[in-house]
Amino acid sequence: MIWMDNTTGHPRMGLIVSKFQASAVARNRLRRRLREIWRRELQPHQPAWDLVIKTRPEAYAASFDGLRADLAAWRRTVLRSA
Repeated sequence: MIWMDNTTGHPRMGLIVSKFQASAVARNRLRRRLREIWRRELQPHQPAWDLVIKTRPEAYAASFDGLRADLAAWRRTVLRSA
């Protein structure tokens, strides 16, 4: 994950979901899951940052709860150090 301040005054997110020999259905499912987690868990508490999430191959096999736990752990780590 990469983040930086932005001048828009609200948080934004970008996704990079590489193919990793996965089907279009799997890529779209992963995108939908990450967008939903960001919308519910991260966006309301995120400062005005641009956040870019680049997925790894193991993300395709992760459950929704596993993805949410990973993103929540990232959030706690970043906000603690900020």
